[in-house]
Amino acid sequence: MPGLKNDCFALPPGVHWTPVDEALARLREATTVVVEAEELAIDRAAGRVLAEDVLARRANPPGANSAVDGYGFAHAGLPEGDEISLPLMSGRAAAGASVAARVPAGQAVRILTGALLPDGVDTVILQEDVSLEDGHVRFGRGLKPGANCRAMGEDLEAGMPALPRGRRLAPQDLALLSAVGIAQARVFAPLKVGVLSTGDEVVAPGSRAERHQIFDANRPMLLDLLGRFGMEPVDLGHAGDRRDAVRTALDQGGARCDAILTSGGASAGDEDHISALLEAEGTVSTWRIGVKPGRPLALGQWRGRPIFGLPGNPVAAFVCALVFARPALGQMAGEAWHVPQGFILPAAFSKSKKAGRREFLRARVTPEGGAEVFASEGSGRISGLSWADGLVELPDEAMEITPGAPVRYIPYSSFF
Repeated sequence: MPGLKNDCFALPPGVHWTPVDEALARLREATTVVVEAEELAIDRAAGRVLAEDVLARRANPPGANSAVDGYGFAHAGLPEGDEISLPLMSGRAAAGASVAARVPAGQAVRILTGALLPDGVDTVILQEDVSLEDGHVRFGRGLKPGANCRAMGEDLEAGMPALPRGRRLAPQDLALLSAVGIAQARVFAPLKVGVLSTGDEVVAPGSRAERHQIFDANRPMLLDLLGRFGMEPVDLGHAGDRRDAVRTALDQGGARCDAILTSGGASAGDEDHISALLEAEGTVSTWRIGVKPGRPLALGQWRGRPIFGLPGNPVAAFVCALVFARPALGQMAGEAWHVPQGFILPAAFSKSKKAGRREFLRARVTPEGGAEVFASEGSGRISGLSWADGLVELPDEAMEITPGAPVRYIPYSSFF
């Protein structure tokens, strides 16, 4: 597959603050598929992304059949009167059996759920709605023609589109493909994404930490997020604030991965070695995005591999990974551009929002169906990520939010 251009993430000269919508549009334009496609059996294709449209090879259902256990007949052959009595043919029509003998007009046949409709049958009545007397089926008038029958191909006809290119296959998709006769599909290989933590202040959980050090919260979080996105996460470990250590980690990541997520070192400080190293030996464009939490997002390439330099703060890294990395990585993996589904809910909070930045507040749904937000907006309060089950997205403009006002709530699950 074609790779990304060397300057794919570059912003126009003079751009200092990038609105969220513009940043997403530029990411969508800049990223393209970077993984190869392969043929894979359906039972091994769960979670893979379709590399081409899939057409139904067989109609579903493959023939007109009964939707219930009951008795089948030709509606046009029903006699006059409110009470109907039809002689019952011998034998029955059952699922998995060949088509039963033709049913003459004015007669009925026993038929089971899923059985193909015999010739002469276009209507089925439920067994609970009839009585059997002296070899006859008796019931009242009122059943509509075609009742309790499934038409051939009423779900999908042969040759119709079943699933589109770019869809990540879920269990229900495997059921659909199997039902229309698809045993193999052309899918993209999993996108391998490395995760690298940086900074001398960061130490591994479980190790001894001095007061000036913090445990690495980003790496386990980002590795799990990638798995939930359907990517193949690759742990690239931790690199301290030394240029050679960061260079070695990026080299190793570039050899193993299709893309790399880093946390920390993405701004322009003395110890921001990700940005500095990309500037000196790769390509980098540091986007100052009008978003809270977040803002600095370093995007570049190292040895031909895209680098997403996330903020070091775990709350900002989490939000930026969901909002920006998720759709861009998905498109690189062959998916259609991912737009998370949001829901308009009444606010269960008050807030006076200033203009200039898109804000994402940690939020959860109350038992009454409102959206409440975490007590603190401080980006250092990692507990708020666990307290919440989604985000409230506030637009770039200034606004006064009072309880009951409509706000857009996006559950975490909408990003997966």
